[in-house]
Amino acid sequence: MLQTTPFMKVLYLLDSLGRGGAEVLALDVCRNARANGLDLTFAAFGDGELETDFRRSGVDFVRLKRRLPVDLFLVNSLRKIIVRREIKIIHANQAVEAIHAYPASFGTKAKIVLSHHGFVPDNKNLSALKFLIPRVAANVVVSRALLEWYETEIGLKFYGNTQIIYNSVDEKRLEGNGERFSKEIGLPENALLLGMIGNFYRDPRKDQMTVCKSLPRVFAEINNAHCIFVGKTETGAEDKFQDCVDFCHENNISERVHFLGARGDVPDILHALDLFVLSSLHEGLPIAAIEAMLARAPLILSDIEPLLEISQNGKYAEIFPVQNAEMLSEKIIKLLKDKNARQNLAKRAFDYATENFTIEAHIENLKKLYNSI
Repeated sequence: MLQTTPFMKVLYLLDSLGRGGAEVLALDVCRNARANGLDLTFAAFGDGELETDFRRSGVDFVRLKRRLPVDLFLVNSLRKIIVRREIKIIHANQAVEAIHAYPASFGTKAKIVLSHHGFVPDNKNLSALKFLIPRVAANVVVSRALLEWYETEIGLKFYGNTQIIYNSVDEKRLEGNGERFSKEIGLPENALLLGMIGNFYRDPRKDQMTVCKSLPRVFAEINNAHCIFVGKTETGAEDKFQDCVDFCHENNISERVHFLGARGDVPDILHALDLFVLSSLHEGLPIAAIEAMLARAPLILSDIEPLLEISQNGKYAEIFPVQNAEMLSEKIIKLLKDKNARQNLAKRAFDYATENFTIEAHIENLKKLYNSI
């Protein structure tokens, strides 16, 4: 298509490049920015396993280093980028990025957009957000349920400069080979595989233990079922991870439960799954669930508000009460025993996701917001 309008110059910021939802979304934005009318410069304050992917994403990559919670040298480096590259929009994804972008933008025409993805880890971040929310040009919250949680549960007040823009996924990167992955971990050919993709966090976010507690009953009724857990263990969450491992050992199911850690082959894993389970205590709008939808994996989700929102109150996923392992067992058994039900649920979720969660639609919504400010 002939480009008829100038590319908008955007500086996109991330503090670290680990494998998480905000980072995966940012990577999808980088890979599709130029084709969708954005001249994107990407700056990272720290390292992580996705750094090589970002360097190869097709945007200008700048590696900075944050040495202090508020680093004036970093502020100066950002200012030089803003001025030299004539940046119009600075898009931050956490308070720490925006708190550096805010003084760096003084005296320039650059406007700051701050995305809010989910959990606020401590009072320091909460105070920073209270300062930033009314001062940035625009706030982006990734779901209506998350916006309500911010305001009612932790006392953040949002203003007229706030917009809901759903997280999205680049469907093109989800091509995978489920058979190759199944062979790698040694699954029997007739195995039925369920799995959860989510990091072990020290904060109350993901709930892998409820999935573990559901498995003895599942395995007793379905003798060819296996389960995988994919995700890194955050520093401080080692006990959570070990509790899951110990539970599986104590209940004699360890041979059928596979803890795989962080993986770079999520598309292959998703295409190998007969059932995707996301047991969460807190979410924004999870990239992992959108990926599962677009990979045609049927979903079972806990009934927290953001997961009800993403599934349209259970229209596109089976729902179980949060931390209710017995009900989760029933949902898993029902779907694993009924292939037609799994396929029907997966097809409907796929159609819904392709209409609502594509990366092209996400970038178009960002552009409309950028232009409005």
